[in-house]
Amino acid sequence: MKERQGRRYQRPLNSFDPPLPHERTSLSWERTGLATIIAGGLLARTAATNAHYLLGVFGVLWVAVGGVVIFWAEFRYDALHGPLRAGANPVHPAMVRFVGVATVSFIGFALALIVYLLVIDGSL
Repeated sequence: MKERQGRRYQRPLNSFDPPLPHERTSLSWERTGLATIIAGGLLARTAATNAHYLLGVFGVLWVAVGGVVIFWAEFRYDALHGPLRAGANPVHPAMVRFVGVATVSFIGFALALIVYLLVIDGSL
C-alpha cells in the first residue's frame, strides 16, 4: 500500500508485522517526548517560584524539545509504513544521537542544578 495521501502514507488496515515493533518504537518516542515536557514544565515552574529566570528559560526550552519529539514521532510513524513494507532499514541515526545528547545534557544540567540548589543557594 504505497498510495500516498498528500505527503503521508495511508495507514494499513491490517498488520503486516505481528510483533508491531514500529508501533512500540513510536509509542516509546511519544513517552520520551511527554516525559521531557513534564520535566521541563516542572523545572520552569520551580524556577518561576524561586526567581531563577535562567532555569525557567531552560525549562521552557525542554518543553519545546519534548513537543518536537512528539510531533517527529507521529510523522516518523506514518512515514515508516512504506519503507517497512519494502524491507528497508527504519533506523534513524540522527534522531538517536539527538536524544542521546539531549538526555545526557539534561541529566548533567539536573545534577548541576541540584548541587547549586543544595550547596550554594541553600533553597532546598
